[in-house]
Amino acid sequence: MYDIIAIGSSVRDVFLKSGSFEAHKHEDSPTSLEQCFPLGSKIEIKDIAFASGGGGTNAAVTFARQGFSVACVGVIGEDIGGNEIIAELNREGVVTDFIHKHSQGHTAYSVILVNESGERTILSYKGEGQHFDVKHVPFEKLKSNWFYVDSLGGHYDLLEGVINHAVENNIKIGFNPGGKELEHGIDKLKPFLKHIDVYITNKEEGAELVGTEPADKAETLKRLQEVVKGIVVLTDGHDGVIVRDGDKEYVAGVPDSPVVERTGAGDAFGSGFVSEYMRSGDIKKAIQFATANASSVVTQFGSKAGILKKDDWGPWPLIEVK
Repeated sequence: MYDIIAIGSSVRDVFLKSGSFEAHKHEDSPTSLEQCFPLGSKIEIKDIAFASGGGGTNAAVTFARQGFSVACVGVIGEDIGGNEIIAELNREGVVTDFIHKHSQGHTAYSVILVNESGERTILSYKGEGQHFDVKHVPFEKLKSNWFYVDSLGGHYDLLEGVINHAVENNIKIGFNPGGKELEHGIDKLKPFLKHIDVYITNKEEGAELVGTEPADKAETLKRLQEVVKGIVVLTDGHDGVIVRDGDKEYVAGVPDSPVVERTGAGDAFGSGFVSEYMRSGDIKKAIQFATANASSVVTQFGSKAGILKKDDWGPWPLIEVK
């Protein structure tokens, strides 16, 4: 019996940072900024780092460093990248027996181009993540108190299988869906959301799911609370987080911290919240630890290097939760 099983993506990452990655305003860009460099040029890279990523493995490491017994469910290729992911998770104390190796392609891979500001552009190759097949998940062996479900590559039948197994076996569920899951829409996700104990999303994705404006966080929370059984966590980047539990609401900001790059901050927050909530059942403490975990992750390259260890919050103070 595990304390928690993390279910989600497994990715090999390479981080490239250069002062030559220039940011230019562009009104047609989804983020209003474009990261640019001259076509046909040779660009000097200031820093390079290799690491594993993906929501499933990132969350698993948070839980392991917090002292929980944890296993990971995902898919990788039979290649060097996949072997590196397995080796890293094993070093962290994560059980990898349930990670499926698919032999027809490469492990998912991301090239992360990091601007001097810490913002980044991610070139994402889905690879074997496209083959996250429900048929390869050994549900009969997934005995746990909690599931933490991250991106499943949009495989609806897999999400259905995971939720049904959790409900049938009284397993609590933390859910931080990826974009492919959200594309199914609110009507198809409603049957699952009524079983979720902790639902984590950012304000943009939350608004998209329930049909509100991202700026109207109150209405987004209200509509999410109507369909989610348990706690709703709505993150808002630099502006912190709002958490709803029934008629109780909690609000917190974020501490000032140096930013090397932001990859993995959302995973660190979500898994940090669930880990502390598992331990204490205290939402305020869960917000405080989640914020510290995310703040630490952005100070280093990679999604895992800055993940906090049990009883070691480093320099991060307890933020005020109202």
